[in-house]
Amino acid sequence: MLGSDAVLALDQKGSLIHTVSREHHPKVGLETEAAIVHAQGEGHEHIDPELIPTEEEKKTLRKVAGKLPSVTYLICAVEFAERASYYGCNGLFNNFVNRPLPVGGDGYGAPPRGTQQTAGALGLGTVKATATSQSFSLLAYALPLFFGWLADTKTGRFKIICWGVAVCGLAHVLMCASGAPSLLASGGAKAPFFLSVYTLSIGAAMFKPNIAPTLLDQMPHAVPVKKTLPSGEVVIVDPESTTERVMLWFYLLVNVGGFMGVPTAYTEKYIGWWLSFLLPLLLYVPLPFLLWFMRKRLILYPPGGSDLVNVCRVVGICFKRGGLRKIFTRKGGFFEAAKPSVIAQSGNVIDVPWNDAFIEDVKRTFEAAGIFCFFPIQNINDNGLGSSASALSTMLATDGAPNDVMNNFNSLSIIVVAPILNYGLYPLLRKRNIHYGPIARMTTGFFLSTCGGAAYTLLNYYAYKTGPCGKYGSSETCVDANGVSLVSNISVWLMAVPYAIGGISELFVNVPAYGIAYSRAPANMRGLVSALNLFTQAIAYLVGLACAGVIKDPYLTWDFGAPTIIGFIMMCAFYWIYRDIDKEEYKLSVNDEQMHVADQPIHDGQSASEKAGPPSYEGEKGGLKDKDREL
Repeated sequence: MLGSDAVLALDQKGSLIHTVSREHHPKVGLETEAAIVHAQGEGHEHIDPELIPTEEEKKTLRKVAGKLPSVTYLICAVEFAERASYYGCNGLFNNFVNRPLPVGGDGYGAPPRGTQQTAGALGLGTVKATATSQSFSLLAYALPLFFGWLADTKTGRFKIICWGVAVCGLAHVLMCASGAPSLLASGGAKAPFFLSVYTLSIGAAMFKPNIAPTLLDQMPHAVPVKKTLPSGEVVIVDPESTTERVMLWFYLLVNVGGFMGVPTAYTEKYIGWWLSFLLPLLLYVPLPFLLWFMRKRLILYPPGGSDLVNVCRVVGICFKRGGLRKIFTRKGGFFEAAKPSVIAQSGNVIDVPWNDAFIEDVKRTFEAAGIFCFFPIQNINDNGLGSSASALSTMLATDGAPNDVMNNFNSLSIIVVAPILNYGLYPLLRKRNIHYGPIARMTTGFFLSTCGGAAYTLLNYYAYKTGPCGKYGSSETCVDANGVSLVSNISVWLMAVPYAIGGISELFVNVPAYGIAYSRAPANMRGLVSALNLFTQAIAYLVGLACAGVIKDPYLTWDFGAPTIIGFIMMCAFYWIYRDIDKEEYKLSVNDEQMHVADQPIHDGQSASEKAGPPSYEGEKGGLKDKDREL
């Protein structure tokens, strides 16, 4: 049911697109749709009082996840295809840049069979290989700040997703060209390879900050409601549990896509670069057709302008009104000074285009940003500082396995454990009314990542101790008279342990982070806040770039050990600072830009609703003008 401020030709083909009152409900297939009645002209939902659980019922009734709309699985499939093409290439960069063409190889980049050599191409060394892989990842996770903001304010999320797919497609074609034997032999592969690397990072930056919010836009309900099961049991359909379930599926398919690194690593070692780069391209080809199929089946929000300016103004008012000292107190209150009700009580006349609820949104957004600040150290402990994990793998006995295949145990552990959490642990906890909140889950994840960092440290210590070159086991000079690498007798397969632990930790950290980024942001800043979540990974890569000069022998043990120690300390600090968030009830912001207005006038004398004007619709192909569509 739509409010009076939104009109839609439901009998026409086309996407369901909300404007002005951004309702959070798909048009069909809801378990709770009969309970939802929207107030005329408002962007909030009102639930039949009989279906609202009481505080006592919230404590006693079992919570269950809601039914997922079928389109959510299609979005997860889109993410799978994009991530498969991304990770299928990303894992190859280090060997392509670091190692030269193998001695005695066939010219395609693969080493002779039966040797301990690894594939190579450019032979630029460890430092430049680290700089390449880290700068690629840095751009892929920093540029989303711009593209998330652009989607919120100008283009809408779906259009940016489509643009990103087109840019990534061009990058894959260029990367395939760089694997040509003639270019590898002459050194001419550098230009197409580096151009393709950074083009791919831009395309990924367009895609990544917008796909998760688009997925969560499809969720069927935003508040807890009671439901009677066929068995007669009364349960609470919990939006937090629904979000957790869909994002676990999302993250699982991300990592199924990550397994594309396995065939590309083997083809790199046994066939050559041309096939390693071609496989991701072939998997990428269906993606545009899948997006085309989905475009009329999605709930899409048109861009409504970002609240970033208002957020900055809120912070400025809080500082001016003596809020600085409240930042460091546990009781908080820093943002109270910007609430219109507080301003009115103070006797000051300040015209502000928001209401008290918007200030609560801003407060929750800054809490989310603070939570994300702890993620870089977790990312470093998961995967090693810079390319230190890759350097460690070159010191260990491969016994015919590509050294680049080990990091796929990160994805394997996620694929195995995610269904256990989704259908085993989390339902069991809900059945026993044990609230395992996002902060508790993240703390668990930080602990696991610290354990993974400790495992890396021990492996590197013993690789140095048992290797023929001591603390210079990953150096280019650690070769025999024929140029063949000398390695420790420790198997490279032991690296599966820290990689797997790191993968499990991501399920407890990254999956709740999607929900926090979405639920704690104002409605038209969700792309930007999701990008802030991704940006923390860019910070981890930036640290890797800054430390590139010391990610080499003989410092590798401390490259793993120092982040492990820091990670344990930050885990303790994180839980102490944010533990109270687990006591809060999960809720979404329903305060879009039209609902931010209290009764205060705007400077030009118009109210915000008057200034915005009514939405524009036409009754053709979905009932909206082309300029209002996200396609």
